Amino acid sequence: MAERKPTRQDAVTQIVADWARERPELDTSPLEVLARLHRSFLRYNTRLNASIEQHGLSVAGFDVLTALRRAGEPYRLTAGQLADSGLVSSAGVTLRMDRLEKDGLIVRERDADDRRVVYSRLTDAGLAKVDTVFADHLDNERRMLAGLSPSECRQLARLLGKLERSIVDSAD
Repeated sequence: MAERKPTRQDAVTQIVADWARERPELDTSPLEVLARLHRSFLRYNTRLNASIEQHGLSVAGFDVLTALRRAGEPYRLTAGQLADSGLVSSAGVTLRMDRLEKDGLIVRERDADDRRVVYSRLTDAGLAKVDTVFADHLDNERRMLAGLSPSECRQLARLLGKLERSIVDSAD
């Protein structure tokens, strides 16, 4: 018979217990969800960065490459379109583009009809790079979710969507 690992009390459970002892009149139940979410995000972010960086990219650069790839052929967008896709400001996108262009992963092209419009387009090397890195990224995420069943993943995704809406609505 395999030896069972003892169940470890996680840090959030200890934090909640500490607050219950120190301030028993406070309802600390939000910590049960949001502190765990925050701790999970920090761990996820560390693994995400390590996975992307092993390919010689920053997460910011990877975000730009994936946005261009998702745009479909000819895999090009303006800085404004990239910013609209959730990638910070146009100025921030421009800094990322400089690095990606230097690395030969994108090229900048002027619009044939309006020379003021500049597109960033994936090069063949950029397309190959993003396809490889994205496949590795998904494998990394699958490993991180391996402790959950497919049904639990679907349920968690649904609940996280609901949580995000609740957080957005709480600002009103």
